Amino acid sequence: SGCTKNREVEASSPATPSIPTVAVAKATRQDMSNQMVLTAEFRPFQEVDVMAKVAGYVKEIKVDVGDRVQQGQLLAVLEVPEMADDIARGKASVDRSQAEVGRARDELQRAESSHQIAHLSYSRIADVAKQRAGLVAQQEVDDAHSKDLVAEAQVAASKSALAAAEEQVRVATAELKRVQTMMEYTKVIAPFTGVVTKRYADTGSMLQAGIASSTQALPVVKLSENSLLRLILPVPESAVPTVRIGQTVEVRVPTLHRSFFGKVARFASKISPATRTMDTEVDVPNPSLVLIPGMYAEVDLALESSPKALTVPVQAVAIDTDRLFPPALQQQIADLAPTGEELITLHSPFGHEDRKSTRLNSSHVALSRMPSFA
Repeated sequence: SGCTKNREVEASSPATPSIPTVAVAKATRQDMSNQMVLTAEFRPFQEVDVMAKVAGYVKEIKVDVGDRVQQGQLLAVLEVPEMADDIARGKASVDRSQAEVGRARDELQRAESSHQIAHLSYSRIADVAKQRAGLVAQQEVDDAHSKDLVAEAQVAASKSALAAAEEQVRVATAELKRVQTMMEYTKVIAPFTGVVTKRYADTGSMLQAGIASSTQALPVVKLSENSLLRLILPVPESAVPTVRIGQTVEVRVPTLHRSFFGKVARFASKISPATRTMDTEVDVPNPSLVLIPGMYAEVDLALESSPKALTVPVQAVAIDTDRLFPPALQQQIADLAPTGEELITLHSPFGHEDRKSTRLNSSHVALSRMPSFA
């Protein structure tokens, strides 16, 4: 019948093939970079134990732990009673030396006067002996000449004595200034602007002079410059060529749940044989002192950056480092970009992989939905 014929026609007609459904992603351009995460501990930009230059008792201490001080600020005052006597003795020595200078000048003036009389007498006698031979005995001429020479020598000696007295004044003055300078060292001054992180001495404490390593001198305070902090990063040998002075890095502080910015300020230019790393210092400004030395920080060190790179999700590509793709597939990819041109940057939204990228050229990448070849 007609119904039977229709069923036979439908049964004999081929089935319509199903269309496969695949996932697609849009390639976009993004600023990508390879980064390495390094951990380091904040350190003060500079830190020093403030010592006393002279030995003495602490008369007054004006700061305590946590105080912020400015460069040149008075931290403590020492009491050294015998130094006041040294200053008085130095002043007396200067006065005595100046008196010696006055006496030497008087002696010089007397010697010059004696020399003038002796020289005048000799000149007169010598003239008479020349004009009237035999009138004056030669002995008298010789005696006058001798007195003239002695007086001249006394003038020279007086001049030398005056010069020595003047030099003694300079010596005494220098000694007085030395004692006065040592007296100034009884005032302990802050060498730079910073924060007092430790106090060693109290009022009445005896401090030794911190000028010799043989004595265990007690510091007054420990001072740290915390407005600028250092991070010393152990950069692996493989990443050393990418480190640049002035490079900006992001510094994350897990304790504060905040991020800061720093710059690579200096590096050792030498790889440690023990760790195969190079110490690299990052300076982090800390004007509000919210960062505390000793805190741990994570630093994102950029190894390579690619601005406006063509990117696709990592799930959308297949990678074969052996380059076993068929010639037809390689030609399809080569048509997209010139041979050797960096074409695709891979990124992943999962875990820590979103901080990394991989640069591939046209002979290494194939879309994962491409058909396979025998």
